[in-house]
Amino acid sequence: MSRRSRAVKRELTPDPKYNSAEVTKFINNLMVDGKKSLAEKIFYGALTLCEERSGQPGLNVFTQAITNAKPALEVKSRRVGGATYQVPIEVRPERRGALASRWLISFARNRSEKTMTERLAFEFLAAAKGEGATIKKKDDTHRMAEANKAFAHYRW
Repeated sequence: MSRRSRAVKRELTPDPKYNSAEVTKFINNLMVDGKKSLAEKIFYGALTLCEERSGQPGLNVFTQAITNAKPALEVKSRRVGGATYQVPIEVRPERRGALASRWLISFARNRSEKTMTERLAFEFLAAAKGEGATIKKKDDTHRMAEANKAFAHYRW
């Protein structure tokens, strides 16, 4: 924890193609080793592939995938009297989006398609339909929070 004042939140400039700050955040998460132009090419290619596969605008598929992947609850470890409890807590809105995009990217990287563009596109399509590894991770997180509801009184 920082002993100084809170870190200042910087404003993100929206991306040039869709004029969306959420897309910029996702591209920044997707970026590896500072190669932003490559991350943009992968992301925009994935959205065009989604448009071809689903017949809907790619941005709509992306926003639906992010919305479906956002968790409402998660568990946090709390140490009370020598025992560690998994305490369910609500997820802040900024963290919801961050977790959803992180999960989408990590599960897309683990897929078996040939290019990252295809992997990301198919992960978007699966999440938009409410299936796939990302949605399973969200459901597992919710299930764990639900199972540990008895420890909710340790929340502070």
